[in-house]
Amino acid sequence: MVENVIWPAALDATCTRGEGRRVAEDLAVPEPTVDEIAQAVQQVGYDAVIERDVTYPREYEPRGRVVVKGADDASKSDLLGAVAAYLGVIRDS
Repeated sequence: MVENVIWPAALDATCTRGEGRRVAEDLAVPEPTVDEIAQAVQQVGYDAVIERDVTYPREYEPRGRVVVKGADDASKSDLLGAVAAYLGVIRDS
């Protein structure tokens, strides 16, 4: 079973590509939380496990990460794009 890790920096509009953003700036949202990311992952249809006490290697403050389980049928970039789209919907509602 494949496990993908999604760091908040990968979907953060305030981060540059060099700081870890992995999606287009128009898809990214400012300062996403691991709870929002986990909710978006579940909307996409995968199981999400939140790990709160880990720090992204390019950051100093721990923001946590989301481990996505069972995403065998999607590439990492497809998964990040779908999660980013749902994050935008979650923020708009």
